[in-house]
Amino acid sequence: MFTQVRILVVDDDTSIRMTLREVLSRENYQVMTAASGEEALRLMLEADFDLALLDLKMAGMDGLSLMKEIRRRSPGTGLIMLTGFATLESAIGALRQGAHDYLLKPCEPEMLKESIRQGLKKQWRDVRRKELINRLEQGVRELSAVAVEQTADVDFIAEENAAPEDSSRFIHVGDLLVDLRKHIVTIRGHVVGLTPTEFAVLSSLAESAGTVLRCEELVSRSQGYDCPEQEARTIIKTHISHLRQKLEIDPARPRHILNVRGVGYMLTLPTDQDSS
Repeated sequence: MFTQVRILVVDDDTSIRMTLREVLSRENYQVMTAASGEEALRLMLEADFDLALLDLKMAGMDGLSLMKEIRRRSPGTGLIMLTGFATLESAIGALRQGAHDYLLKPCEPEMLKESIRQGLKKQWRDVRRKELINRLEQGVRELSAVAVEQTADVDFIAEENAAPEDSSRFIHVGDLLVDLRKHIVTIRGHVVGLTPTEFAVLSSLAESAGTVLRCEELVSRSQGYDCPEQEARTIIKTHISHLRQKLEIDPARPRHILNVRGVGYMLTLPTDQDSS
């Protein structure tokens, strides 16, 4: 079924808003307009937009601030900045906030329409790429779980006592057992299927059980590279969510993988904690 592209036009100049709505409606886009950044955000609570055209200079919330907020709330929305007050600083700021393009007013209609077409193509490619990544990750998780169930040796726990020289192979934290050699995890006697990255994150937490690890440290330990704390927090948050789904009795109220606000994450799994 054909879905009409929805575009949000934000400009405090009434004539520009009306003109852009008229031009874009003729291209069969569904167009909504807002006279301020605050009004734009209210509209975004009521509807999803494929792309937003933003004026740079507006009373109240300016275009760059609005762009940052849209990127936070709706990262899949394409962004184009329109301005009659172009500066190198504002152009760089817009591009840093994820704008697809930076156009000067008045803008030729054909130039604007082409920019929108390219912005939508880029946005759709990004959405498609994320969908494929999610499907691949889900497939890996399912294959990993099947492989673990098929190959797990029920006697592998006993090997810890049979081979004391290999004691560094296992990590015990309460009811959790991590086999670093076979990449097998059990909790409360049940084998848990994890992706390689999930296993690496959990192993890092288990090795430092009871100690809070910053997100950038978790990325460094589990994935082997360094990144800023804010970026690391976004990366690790996804893996923590998956781990909680697999390890916690109630993922919405975790008791084992805890978030220490403003610091990082900590694993705490005392024996028999969930037996009551």
